[in-house]
Amino acid sequence: MFERNGDEPHDAASTMKVAVLTALHRAGADPREPVPVVNGFVSRAGGEFANDPDRDSDPVPWTLLGATVPLGLLTERMITHSSNLATNLCLARAGHEAVDEVWRRAGATRSASPRGIEDHPARAAGLHNLVTARDLVRLLQSLDGEPEVLALLERNAFRVDLAAGLPPGTRVAFKNGWFPGVRHCVGLVSPQDCPPYLLAVCYSGPLASGADGAEADPAARLVARVSAAVWARRHAITRAAGRTAPPVPPEPVR
Repeated sequence: MFERNGDEPHDAASTMKVAVLTALHRAGADPREPVPVVNGFVSRAGGEFANDPDRDSDPVPWTLLGATVPLGLLTERMITHSSNLATNLCLARAGHEAVDEVWRRAGATRSASPRGIEDHPARAAGLHNLVTARDLVRLLQSLDGEPEVLALLERNAFRVDLAAGLPPGTRVAFKNGWFPGVRHCVGLVSPQDCPPYLLAVCYSGPLASGADGAEADPAARLVARVSAAVWARRHAITRAAGRTAPPVPPEPVR
């Protein structure tokens, strides 16, 4: 295992969506459950808040305002297109206590998701969504035995950072998060020629433009270079971890 500043806390950005998805899955939430699509949520600081469509990477849920849709559609858009609106609808269904329990069961020491996306009153009151690289690895480790969650993470459409550093066609279950000043990603990479490995990179600094595409975000290209360097050393890494026989990862659930 290689680690550098693994316990340094960062603003979680959209990586916290993995914990929301996991909470729903562990609660046995029915993907067919009808959910009204609204843009108004209870703030953890009291009062209400709403999402800004101009700050959301996914336009699809916004076209559904006022409609009722299956919960599974919202979980899908939360992960595959990192929808903020879908995330807050899913979080309202899961509950903050269940998300806290996901982090606790993972063994996280410095990560938490005490508020929704764009809950600015709660943020002003000192409630911050935080992650560390080590805790993100712990979170994905805790998903062992939950192939449905990992399968959805494999369908992430934003393949501009960690996934961009891997050969085309490499299986990777991952989630990234970004906004100006932040670019993070965590993933379970499943090569065909060695055991799977976990990688998390958290970057906070001026290279992160907050753009969706790597062409406009140097931090995304930086994460891709880190991912490529780890890939090139994957055999040595898995040998050092004492893993000699690659497990057969579950096929994605479609």
